Amino acid sequence: MPLNPVVKVLRLTAVVLVCTTALAACGDEAETANGEPVRGLSEVTVTGDVGKSPTVEWDGRVNVNTIETKVLTEGDGPEIESGDEVLTHLWIGNGFTQEVAYDSFAGQAQPIPVTDDTTKPLLAALEGQRIGSRVLVAASAKDSFGEQGNPQLGIGNRDTVLFVVDSMDLVRKEPSGDKTPMPAGLPTLVQKDGVITGWDFSSADEPTGRLQVVSLITGDGPKVTKDSTIVTRYLGQVFGAKKPFDEAYSKPEPATFAVSGLVKGWQQGLTGVPAGSRIVIVVPPNLGYGAQGNEGAGIKGTDTLYFVLDILATT
Repeated sequence: MPLNPVVKVLRLTAVVLVCTTALAACGDEAETANGEPVRGLSEVTVTGDVGKSPTVEWDGRVNVNTIETKVLTEGDGPEIESGDEVLTHLWIGNGFTQEVAYDSFAGQAQPIPVTDDTTKPLLAALEGQRIGSRVLVAASAKDSFGEQGNPQLGIGNRDTVLFVVDSMDLVRKEPSGDKTPMPAGLPTLVQKDGVITGWDFSSADEPTGRLQVVSLITGDGPKVTKDSTIVTRYLGQVFGAKKPFDEAYSKPEPATFAVSGLVKGWQQGLTGVPAGSRIVIVVPPNLGYGAQGNEGAGIKGTDTLYFVLDILATT
């Protein structure tokens, strides 16, 4: 699964987080960082709802020599534990210039693992918190990105970095919930060692030309909306074809998509589906790739597409 470059940098900063009360302590004016007085999270005010881009007001430059955290909104979801993966929205600001460096809220959230290989500020914002929380973090450029800071984001090696971290949903390993048999007339899912590998159309009815959405496993997570980001394993195959044209079941990691950027059949079929579900979406040509088809995937303008999707997380 291709990762956003910012998230990739954050994930590759190898550190070990020690959760102590010192991490949440506000800076003492008698202390210094980079030769200047320490000024921590008291210098900023953050407002806004979880899941939406925050409004950050600066009272002055932020300058810290340790990690400071503040829970702005406490979620009511499951507690995040070491080893979990969390679908996360992220805002990053430069505490020296007081400028926005990165904002994922206008695009896709990203799955972030809670491991010792994840950068300290994100671990401080995620581990031990509950899904649905918004946490404010201030940290040095070194703790955030390494010795060089992050020139790509305009963050120098002596700058303090401000993070607003929203934990949207836990990324599930597989669907779970109430199961429903495949309805008559639909093709059969082919599996090998428990992994979905394709569709068998030998006993399936001809496509009806209408969008069909069938829930095989009904999860109990948050519901997908037209503005959601989803984490999913999926497989797509043209009716009558012998093999899929695309799939993510055999990949090391699931795929992450913004629903608004998907074909209309997916947009309509996914809306209202709870995370943790496995669904089937039968997409007629007019709600797929249209009359032009998709030559690169071997899809003609008259082809009906059969998808199975595991919705592992959603914003």
